[in-house]
Amino acid sequence: MTPNPILKVLFTFRKRRVKCLLIGGQACIIYGAAEFSRDSDFVILSNAKNLKCLQRALEDLGAELIYVPPLEMRYLKKGHACHFRCNREDVKGLRIDIISKLRGCDSFAELWRRKNTISLKSGGSIDVIGIKDLVQSKKTQRDKDWLMLKRLIDNDIIMHKYKATKGHILWWLQECRDVNLLIELTKKYPLAAKECIARRPLLKSAIASKVKKLNKELRDEEELERQKDKDYWAPLRKELEDLRHNR
Repeated sequence: MTPNPILKVLFTFRKRRVKCLLIGGQACIIYGAAEFSRDSDFVILSNAKNLKCLQRALEDLGAELIYVPPLEMRYLKKGHACHFRCNREDVKGLRIDIISKLRGCDSFAELWRRKNTISLKSGGSIDVIGIKDLVQSKKTQRDKDWLMLKRLIDNDIIMHKYKATKGHILWWLQECRDVNLLIELTKKYPLAAKECIARRPLLKSAIASKVKKLNKELRDEEELERQKDKDYWAPLRKELEDLRHNR
């Protein structure tokens, strides 16, 4: 994780009892898929009490709103993100993005249940979105998110290949995006691969080592998710345009 400024934001949120999870690039760094980022992204519990805690934390950080929409529950519940820039000297220039609903992901309550709490050497801890939910949140229309998604899965396979649980194996088979690695997984775990076919039919091509066909099916799978993301954001972008115009 990028040192000092991000941690100061995290500690401020913790001090103000903001119920939130670290997501985005900083979460990717924690899971070993290195990405340089000076931004901090959070998914938060969207209720009146937590919003007040968040507003106090943002005031502590000297954070000002830099885009529409304003930080209001009605916008957060629709899926909008709220964007801030910190002005306090020790975090000056740091951007904070707040969202309460991630496209394709479960409710905040479920994300919170599956969170990963990281203890820091300097003391204290931070709550990070679980890796499976982080991967799901990266299925967007942006090229860089798909690259990061692949890195997250590949790194998880490397980290746990000698102590893989059935849960790990099933998840890898459902999410792996590397053709050769996916074929290797189906050969190593043939029963699990057959179990996953109903959910991910392209595994048939992986089992049969049909590289060309598998490449196309992976591209089609990705394109379907990209289109879902475009469709999800289209009405929200329209609402943002209206807000900018009215402002």
